[in-house]
Amino acid sequence: QVQLVESGGGLVQAGGSLRLSCVASVSYVGINTMGWYRQAPGKQRKLVATVTRGGSTNYADPVKGRFTISRDYAKNTVYLQMNSLEPEDTAVYYCNVNLLYGPRYDYWGQGTQVTVSS
Repeated sequence: QVQLVESGGGLVQAGGSLRLSCVASVSYVGINTMGWYRQAPGKQRKLVATVTRGGSTNYADPVKGRFTISRDYAKNTVYLQMNSLEPEDTAVYYCNVNLLYGPRYDYWGQGTQVTVSS
């Protein structure tokens, strides 16, 4: 039903920037919320930012003021602009989509590695 293609991860120095992209190919159903989550080594997967069908955004406290999530509704694409990166941002970043109809509502990308050196 859904195929996700992520890109944009890489290795950067502290203070640098990266832009992540996720393109969702959807058949027969629409997308409600799109977002980004991350999982650092030895840690649980946590929300980074989400954007709803209506354009409302939500950010985790550690990234507020540094990251910006945006969405191209026509192309079913979500972006994450990451500025002022810190070593604490190092993690595997996962794209997530929530569908309007089931039976399966949530889909995840394979993840893209973001590494920030100090």
